[in-house]
Amino acid sequence: MTTADLYIRVSTDEQADKGYSQRNQEEMLLKYCEINNLIPGKVIFEDHSAKSFERPEWTHYLNYLKSRKRLSSTLVLFTKWDRFSRNAGDAYMMISKLRRLGVEPQAIEQPLDLNIPENKMMLAFYLAAPEVENDRRALNVLHGMRRAKKEGRYCHSAPRGYKNTRDDNGNKVIVPREPQASQIKWIFERVAEEIYSSEQVLKLARKEIGFKCSKNAFYHALRNPVYCGKIFIHQYKDEEARIINGQHEGLVSEKLFYKVQEILEGRRPKRKTKVVTHENIPLVGFLKCPKCTRMLTGSASKGRNKYYYYYHCTSQCGERHKAGEVNKAFVNELAKYTINPVLGDILKGVIIETYNKKIKASTDGRAELIKGIEEQNEKLSKARMLLLDDAIDQEDYKAIKLACNQKLIDLESRLACYKTKQRNTLKPQLEKALDIALNIEKLYEEADLERKRKLVGSIYPENLTFTESGYRTTRVNEVFSLLYTVNREIKDKKKGTSQQNSDLSQVVIPLGLEPRTLSLKGRCSTN
Repeated sequence: MTTADLYIRVSTDEQADKGYSQRNQEEMLLKYCEINNLIPGKVIFEDHSAKSFERPEWTHYLNYLKSRKRLSSTLVLFTKWDRFSRNAGDAYMMISKLRRLGVEPQAIEQPLDLNIPENKMMLAFYLAAPEVENDRRALNVLHGMRRAKKEGRYCHSAPRGYKNTRDDNGNKVIVPREPQASQIKWIFERVAEEIYSSEQVLKLARKEIGFKCSKNAFYHALRNPVYCGKIFIHQYKDEEARIINGQHEGLVSEKLFYKVQEILEGRRPKRKTKVVTHENIPLVGFLKCPKCTRMLTGSASKGRNKYYYYYHCTSQCGERHKAGEVNKAFVNELAKYTINPVLGDILKGVIIETYNKKIKASTDGRAELIKGIEEQNEKLSKARMLLLDDAIDQEDYKAIKLACNQKLIDLESRLACYKTKQRNTLKPQLEKALDIALNIEKLYEEADLERKRKLVGSIYPENLTFTESGYRTTRVNEVFSLLYTVNREIKDKKKGTSQQNSDLSQVVIPLGLEPRTLSLKGRCSTN
């Protein structure tokens, strides 16, 4: 007797719309086997679309056929040809593959002897009919969705920050959903501030507001016009793509949304943004690879009991340093700029004196210009009196007036460049700045991550390069460079105090203990 495997397929929408059920198909196939003296073999239950043969259970069945050892002919039965496939091209290829494996497909409600050439025309009809039905259904859905979009209704699964619901007329709409809606608004506002890059904003959102999202979905959300109350309609045939106003409530304003688009597309002037990193790798964004000059990034490696942090290059150069060693070396580097406490008072006095001289010079220059303006106005007044007394004619008066006005314009423009007298607020600011310079090493170690990064950025305008021999950079802030020079000079003086005596004349005897007269007489008598 011939063995028949039973293939039972149903999709969710078909089961709901047409009442197809797996139990009903199984009952019909078993009864057919009983009537035709066939031995039921494997029973394959499938809940998948028939648009293609990429179906889990069908794939398992094919693997079973390829691995079987028996050579007897087998049938694979199904109720109708649309249970087998809704794609004519794929169906013909699968029929050929089954025949090579010794299996003959057959629909019990639409039986065909495929050995008769004319029956292949009927097979083409049976296979094409469900494919046409599928295509018509898909086209109707497409047109319906485009019509709904043109009316401003969002027809897809609600994006993050919204949820699907229905309005009073039963139409599908989307409404804001908390807390995701507030999170999306927070993200747009942070990107628009241009303090952090978009990738850093994603890290902040995950850390501060519990935002859960992949990087790809994050960038897709930033570019989705749904969040400003718009709906994008794709191009179709002769209709061009366009954006229309939606019926749903936008989470952000149009102005904010389009500002974010300009930032993402690089159409706004670039600003230096902050970097969000872990407290154990605070120098991320400041270190440059000594081999390939790329920026070093930081990451953690999970050990047996804890995480170990490293600075490393993303290229193939293999540059890699332990974060602890790099951070410790940087603290030692900062010690070079720590001001000697004795030098602090001296610097304060010098700076205040220089500042006062500058203010005084500014005041004196301003007074001189005011005096010059008064003199020119006085000349004009005298010329006007001479004109009234007929001491000078009209032409002479015009010449004097023109010369005075030109000088007045020059003096007034120079006066406008002078700032008004400043209040003496330098001293408290200076003391604060010197207090930082006196304790810069300690301040860095005790500061939080954000203050550490601000401090590094203020000292080193350009990127640092770390090697085993230490740090190097192309440029340091001028103030800190000067402090380093002064500190080094003071240390050299302390180490080489004997050098000062060597500069004195070797003939003149150095001052010694009292009484110095005897040593002088002794030296003179010897000479």
